[in-house]
Amino acid sequence: MFGRLGAPEIILILVVIILLFGAKKLPDMARSLGKSARILKSEAKAMKDDNKSAAPADPPATGEQAASQRTIQAAPGDVTSSRPVTEPTDTTKR
Repeated sequence: MFGRLGAPEIILILVVIILLFGAKKLPDMARSLGKSARILKSEAKAMKDDNKSAAPADPPATGEQAASQRTIQAAPGDVTSSRPVTEPTDTTKR
């Protein structure tokens, strides 16, 4: 149905993108896309490390452990955008 993309097709696509977004916004868009990718990668790594470090036989967190906060950083070394996050607690009564 569709053939492979050759050099003329890729050039045409790039020209259309530049015309749509403008040459000034493209670097900003690429920068924000890269930052988003770094955030996603660091969060995925943190979740993977949390899963490895938590033993399945650990008792549920209570007291000070539940009240402690974690800090999520936007990017490695970017401390200006880190923020404390409270963990969700189960407030339903059984």
